Order: sequence, then C-alpha cells, then structure tokens
Amino acid sequence: MTSVLTPGNFDGVHLGHRALVRAAREGADRRGCRAVAMFFDPHPVCFFRPEAPLPQLTSVTRRRELLARAGADEVDVRTFDADFAALSPGDFVRDVLVGPHQVREVVVGADFRFGRGRAGDVDTLRALGRTHGFEVTIVAPVDHDGAVVSSTRVRGLLAEGRVREAARLLGRFHDVDATVVTGDRRGRTIGFPTANLSVHGMVPSDGVYAVLARVDDEPELRRGVANLGNRPTFDAGRSVEVHLLDFSGDLYGRALRVAFVERLRGEVRFAGVEALVAQLNADVVAGRAALDAAESELVAWM
Repeated sequence: MTSVLTPGNFDGVHLGHRALVRAAREGADRRGCRAVAMFFDPHPVCFFRPEAPLPQLTSVTRRRELLARAGADEVDVRTFDADFAALSPGDFVRDVLVGPHQVREVVVGADFRFGRGRAGDVDTLRALGRTHGFEVTIVAPVDHDGAVVSSTRVRGLLAEGRVREAARLLGRFHDVDATVVTGDRRGRTIGFPTANLSVHGMVPSDGVYAVLARVDDEPELRRGVANLGNRPTFDAGRSVEVHLLDFSGDLYGRALRVAFVERLRGEVRFAGVEALVAQLNADVVAGRAALDAAESELVAWM
C-alpha cells in the first residue's frame, strides 16, 4: 500500500517529532494511504560512537507506542549497522523508502540528512523524489520559550532535574520502563518499602521526585516518590527506588513504567535514621501535594 513517510530518530517523540507525524498523518489522509514513521536502532550516534553512548529518552517499545499515538499507522524500526550506514543517498531512498513503502510523500525537517556520510540533504531528497515520483514536505521546527524543541534540549533539562520543563517540550511527563529487582530491603525496616528498579532509559539527575507509575499493564496509575542517587546516609551505592503511596503487595520481577512529575529536592546525607525518616515523611507530604497540583496534567501521560 502507498504511504506518506516521515523518517528520523524520534527519541523522546517530543513536540517537534509530533509535528512531523501530524504532517504525515494529514498527507496520508489527503492521499488515502498509510502514515508511516521510521526510526533507527541503535541511534546512529551510538553506532558511530559506542565509547560514548548517547542517553536514550525512550526505549524502542515506548517510541513505537508514542509514534502510533501521535498518528502513525505503522512504525518501521530499521537496524542501523555497518551495511545501513554505507547506503548512498540514492540507495537509501530506493531500498528503504520507495521499495518497502511505496512512498508518495516524504515528510522531514529542514535539517534532515541521510545516506553515507550524511551526504544527502533536503535538496537531494527532492531530486530523488522527482526520479521516484514522490513529493517532499518540509516541516518547520517547533519553538518553545524562544528555542527549538529537540531531544538534546530535553536531555539537558533532565540532566539538571528540570522535569517540569522537559515535560513541556515532550507534551507529557518523561517516563522510563523498568523491572523491579531485589534490593537490600532496608526501606521496609524503616517504614518506607521501596521497589528497586533496573531502568531502561534516561533518568533525571539525582534527587527525590514525585512520580506516577503503572505496574505491568494494569489500568490504575499509582502515585509515588522516587529516590535517585547513591543513598549517602548508608553509603549503600547507587540505586533508583520508588515508594508507591497507599500500596501493599509484592512487586519483585514486575514491570514498572515510571513518570517523573516534579523534583522535590536534591540528594542529602542525613545524620542518622531518625533524621532520614523525618525527611521521608516530609517527602511523601510534598509528593502528594505536587501530584495533586498536577492532577489536570496527569491524564496526558497515559
């Protein structure tokens, strides 16, 4: 079936990415064909620089979900390996876009580059479009607060713990997928049982956050408080832990999706357990207040 296709990395599926998918959706509806989003795994930067991997905002699974929610009928994930990196711009268009997807329109940003050595640009794409019979639509960058929305900008905000500002660029709260693993079980001995997480995706900077969580595929959203860091009071080593509010049950081995709603404070070393427990109680109060204040925005995370 013919398609309107938008290719890119789409890490985070932020507002700029959504504008591309929206344009592809509109073009597909106009032409009576499918809207396809395509991204590459691993990220090309990670392939070319494995010694300094780029933190990924979204897993492949989450990116698929978000692109489909944004309007894509199909999400094509292409393996980025040495053979793929070696494709000329012409081969990329013929073998990756036209052949598999019978493209009638390709939607890209003005800075789109493709093919070996990033040799192809928008002008190259237009010339190849004339050869293969497809049109090229250029989507303008999306600005927010005077700067272009980008995955790099989102990563920078998360690295500073500015999760509310990152959410404005994403159009949702930043989340990560995780598996609950066995920890040292210290939290339950002081009245604050936590789920110790093995995380897939970029977490914000160390500190304490008000969070939302979904356990497995359960429809109910759980509220919680997460601690990210080195647990300096106990010199216990690095961890990502979530205390779910008003919850009791066994979480070991289960999947959690955790969304970071508000940063409550930075990481602190306390003089002892009593001071730590007092602060944890205060964190729960602050976390509930932050989640209550964000109530109208919480559904958007779904």
